[in-house]
Amino acid sequence: MSPRQTSAEILVGVDGSPSSVAAVEWAARDAAVHEAPLRLVHVAPVITEFFGPVPPAPPPGEYASWQEQHAHQILEEAHKLAAEAAQPHGAYQITSDVLYDAPILPALVDLTKQAQMVVVGCRGQTAVARALLGSVSSGLVYHAKCPVAVIHDEDSPAAVSPHAPVVVGVDGSPASDLATEIAFDEASRRGVGVVALHAWSDVGALGFGRPGQAPVEWANFEVREEQVLAERLAEWQQRHPDVSVSKIVVSDRPAPRLLQQAETAQLVVVGSRGRGGFSGMLLGSVGRAVVNAARIPVIVARSNE
Repeated sequence: MSPRQTSAEILVGVDGSPSSVAAVEWAARDAAVHEAPLRLVHVAPVITEFFGPVPPAPPPGEYASWQEQHAHQILEEAHKLAAEAAQPHGAYQITSDVLYDAPILPALVDLTKQAQMVVVGCRGQTAVARALLGSVSSGLVYHAKCPVAVIHDEDSPAAVSPHAPVVVGVDGSPASDLATEIAFDEASRRGVGVVALHAWSDVGALGFGRPGQAPVEWANFEVREEQVLAERLAEWQQRHPDVSVSKIVVSDRPAPRLLQQAETAQLVVVGSRGRGGFSGMLLGSVGRAVVNAARIPVIVARSNE
């Protein structure tokens, strides 16, 4: 696993949608607390059809200049939003770029190779994309080369308490180790605690042993899994002694429990794949469920692999 690039820039995809607005504001605040440069990126597709609330397309002869003007208008508005959101935390470098490419996703994925994090709205401009995770945000959580923050726009940032904790799912996999690192870093910079949840049974209640074996002792399993969680958190507690930690060990499916904890949190961090994952595997079922169903920002812990 490549080391996390904590000094690199934070990228945010901008398309003018409500989710994009929420993503810009969240990314600006996060970049400010990380003292990291923020880069606003709008990818203008090299096509002639448009989606969402945009002005009618001009005649073909004027298309290129219209597209450029429209792209820069989107970025200008995003830059203003970012500056306002970051101002209370101290203004840091904000840059913006327009990329002309089709399809959009490969252009953004390429930019993530040198980024600290990429931030996107949960949904795009189209009606279909707004039904579930948008195509660009979905593609990034599968293919980005850095952590991906997915921002939901259902609730305003003011509805989430700045004192609420950061929740992280811990299952002992390398991806969850990176998620734990990110969770402690984000919590430390925000001055809040971490809620670390370890679900040690994906299928509910365990059965008894084979004939001749003693029945499963639930208490023994619980003690063992509490030790596993403690070991996984030890390094990060030493690095961040300022962060208080609440440890939760359950014999249950992790996704519902993470979503339950997310109801009183400001951020959830999940691994890009679970215990059974392998290099290059798509987003695990837990991460997919949390990204789609959470109503607060979710960071998927991806690395440049």
